[in-house]
Amino acid sequence: MRIGLFATCLGDTLFPEVVRSTAVLLARLGHEVVFPPDQTCCGQMHVNTGYQREPVPLVRNFAQQFGDASIDAVVMPSGSCAGSVRHQHEIVAERYGDAALRAGVAVVKAKTYELSELLVDVLGVTQVGAYFPHRVTYHPTCHSLRMLRVGDKPLKLLRAVEEIDLVELPEADSCCGFGGTFALKNAETSTAMLHDKMRAIRDTKAEVCSAGDASCLMHIGGGLSRIRSGTRTLHLAQILGSTRTAPYTPMEAAR
Repeated sequence: MRIGLFATCLGDTLFPEVVRSTAVLLARLGHEVVFPPDQTCCGQMHVNTGYQREPVPLVRNFAQQFGDASIDAVVMPSGSCAGSVRHQHEIVAERYGDAALRAGVAVVKAKTYELSELLVDVLGVTQVGAYFPHRVTYHPTCHSLRMLRVGDKPLKLLRAVEEIDLVELPEADSCCGFGGTFALKNAETSTAMLHDKMRAIRDTKAEVCSAGDASCLMHIGGGLSRIRSGTRTLHLAQILGSTRTAPYTPMEAAR
């Protein structure tokens, strides 16, 4: 399968390891990964903040970059960005776009997937050859859980990882408090929600808290580091990309 990889803004600027791990994983499974070089933001942050007309150029560019018929599927290591492409792009195109944009959005929407969806539903795999001998807990992010409804697909993938010690996260479906600009506009509420999430994570005594969105991991990881919890955050793609012969190594340590 020829798969188009969307890096996301956070992946491009702050978490390139996540993007690389996604590409390495899919290539290891025998698929061709292509990276349209002119891709930009999907426009999610604009729509979420109430600006629906402004992201029209971004939505149009996304449809142009990934609408090529030679690309069989589009994947992104982000439930929130996948949710934006599958739901918000259509809203923007219907309200402020033209016929060409609406058609392009429909084409891309039909073949866009969050990483766990692509692996389980499209490629039909849960055992991806991963090896990660650590105690891990998983936080299901809001967009993946409530908008995409990925269910337990990420957990199916994690349970198949060799030598992982996967522990259930108490009150897993509770929001971590990030929510993009919500964390800035409602800082006190966001912080209180984060404290509840960190308390649940610490109760698991996990070495690693994983999730499918770098944005939530950034929020949770920042909090865990400030309280010196000893628990680090790691994207699902990085765990699935780790093998016995090529175990996960932070980029900083590899330099």
